Amino acid sequence: MSTFRNPFAAAAAALVLSACGPQAQQPTEAPAPAETETPSQPTDTGGSAMPRELDPLFAQAAQEFNVPAELLKAVSYTETRWQMVRGTEEFPGQQPAFGLMALRGADLEQGAALAGVSVDAARTDAAANIRAGAALLSRFATEANVERGDLGAWAPVAARLSGISHPEALAEHVHHGVYSVINEGAVALNTDGSVAASLEPVTVEAKFARPQVRAMAAGPDYGASIWRPSPNYNARPAGAGGDPSMIIIHTCEGGYAGCWGWLANSASGVSAHYVVNESGSEVTQLVRESSRAWHIGAAYNCSLNGSKECWLNGASSNNFTIGIEHGGFASGTFSSGLIETSAKLSCDIARDNAILKDSYHIVAHGRLQPATRTDPGPNWPWASYINKINGYCGTATPAGEIIVDSNSANNDASKARFELTGAWTAGSSAGYYGSGYYFAATEAISEPATFWFYLPTAQTRTVDGWWVAGTNRSTSAAFISFNAAGANLGTATANQQINGGKWVTLGSYNFTAGWNKVQLSRWQAAGSVVIADAIRVR
Repeated sequence: MSTFRNPFAAAAAALVLSACGPQAQQPTEAPAPAETETPSQPTDTGGSAMPRELDPLFAQAAQEFNVPAELLKAVSYTETRWQMVRGTEEFPGQQPAFGLMALRGADLEQGAALAGVSVDAARTDAAANIRAGAALLSRFATEANVERGDLGAWAPVAARLSGISHPEALAEHVHHGVYSVINEGAVALNTDGSVAASLEPVTVEAKFARPQVRAMAAGPDYGASIWRPSPNYNARPAGAGGDPSMIIIHTCEGGYAGCWGWLANSASGVSAHYVVNESGSEVTQLVRESSRAWHIGAAYNCSLNGSKECWLNGASSNNFTIGIEHGGFASGTFSSGLIETSAKLSCDIARDNAILKDSYHIVAHGRLQPATRTDPGPNWPWASYINKINGYCGTATPAGEIIVDSNSANNDASKARFELTGAWTAGSSAGYYGSGYYFAATEAISEPATFWFYLPTAQTRTVDGWWVAGTNRSTSAAFISFNAAGANLGTATANQQINGGKWVTLGSYNFTAGWNKVQLSRWQAAGSVVIADAIRVR
């Protein structure tokens, strides 16, 4: 495992070399897995561990093919952050990228042939991939009559290898990507502190057209973004089906500049509302939030998303979503800077569009389009990401307060859990807490909904309830509190026909250390329903 230090972008940001193992999806009904920002030692698809020292591989390839080692390392860092990626298709018309050099399609095949390695080896073996990239850069340099001893003269060669067609994005890639890395340097450290890869700063000017010097307009919906409008959008449908109600998290399957450049290209036929760069230091807005971007090629199927918002089934997911692309790969890892910036952006979007800030309304592209997409991949830190969003929006749970939601994905499993016995049905009428709720008919049966919460010591706590009000609700829904020993502490009855969509105090009780519980009983006269949504212990 390696962490990265890059002085020119988010100096303190830490990244980890990516694992190239099986892809994981964002969880559905199960709680989000405890993510880590330091996954196990990465392996390539051939099963061999990524070398702990990459510098010798870059040096050998640079010497063999007469390519500056600084350029080779800088291209690799800009494209993959020195991660051995296994790309997938994110945008139609763009081939997946592979390896430390992010080689794609015909370039991958040509580079492999020039280096005398198989295409499979160039995809999966670090040394073969670097050699294929170096061989291709060398061929491009020969064809361009580059003065090989002039590091700045290699800029057009790096530009050609990127495959970026958008002129402004290409200039950004060369000057603010590849040559910024050369000028500022970068270091990758293994977890034991040894150097995995390094690039000493070299002062050099890229001999390539610079980005236009002009005032960069802020995005119309997010002031911390740069407005780079895409022509690829249309109007949302009228009515509730066109109101933004979800945020979709994507990875570009490539670098930031190439990503926004492709999405701003009318020929691409795709777009997203936003793109966040790898360090989190820059955000591009491409489409207004009120408009329909073209970022997900799937009709909505609520069975893929915890049976939430099923009334949208069959509609294009683009109709009611806002898409955020992120520089990087589903097979890779993400810097803390990117996660922080993305969380701030998601908070702003959710707040402005009244989007629920939970794992069913801020979701993975791969969850809603699982047949062909896996992004943002297994290393996206879902639990902490949602927590950060709520923190930035001022909706994080206060210290010492415990909320137990009927959606287990929203609970901290160390101190809150929810369970059902018997026949309960998921509901989604407006006014619920978190992500939906459950309801059941009243009858003489002992099949409650149970809200469990953990206290480290005996404490007197106040319990509040939340439900969705309705005319068929029980006027005396019984919430029964028990301590960790199972002793009945008392019953509070609530009229669930009123006071919906807010916290309602149920009572204060002397709870004990351990797992206490509040049960919502169904045991009363038939003819109504009780609503199990959420409780708060404060």
